Amino acid sequence: MLSLKQFTFNDFAENTYVLFDETKEAVIIDPGCYYKNEVEELLSFIKQKELNPVKILNTHCHIDHILGNDYLLNRFNLSLYLHKDEIFTYNDTKRWTTMFNMPPLQAPENLIFIDESSVISFGNQQLTCLLTPGHSIASLTFYCKEANIAIVGDAIMQNSIGRTDLPGGNLTTLLQSIRTKIFTLPDETMLFSGHGPKTTVKMEKENNPYLKN
Repeated sequence: MLSLKQFTFNDFAENTYVLFDETKEAVIIDPGCYYKNEVEELLSFIKQKELNPVKILNTHCHIDHILGNDYLLNRFNLSLYLHKDEIFTYNDTKRWTTMFNMPPLQAPENLIFIDESSVISFGNQQLTCLLTPGHSIASLTFYCKEANIAIVGDAIMQNSIGRTDLPGGNLTTLLQSIRTKIFTLPDETMLFSGHGPKTTVKMEKENNPYLKN
């Protein structure tokens, strides 16, 4: 059975997710841990649950979602899974790190590119990938049909949507992604966003003011 642990990290209040099952294999999605205590919190949970991280996944590569990538990739000797078109987003973080007086971030060498044809396997679990651009160039949603969950990044949030004023963002594209990809999932699907609390497809269809029409 798939289990999920949510952490909220960094000054942007970004949600990082650890998915794991009875085999103890785990994937870490959008590691935003930046401060020492945040890294320690994540590592403590992994140790407590005796987990074996096998993959790191990025829904997209805005700065708040990738701050912990380098540390965890090196700590566990892993590869980073992301859409190839998000490399532009990754490289665009240079101006943000300068603005916030952070160390520069560069896309790591150990990359594995994924797209809508990809299936992410770990333990006894499989995640399918949905291409949901609009907040960024090539944001992905990770969906587990059996567990009835979707990790949607910043595409949609409870009663809101991701901003579209950053490079690669486009409101029309984002709304289309939500309607044709996320809203085609079963109504009871739980949506875990990059910011804020979880929601469901049904709740967002009925209440999200950006998607009423």
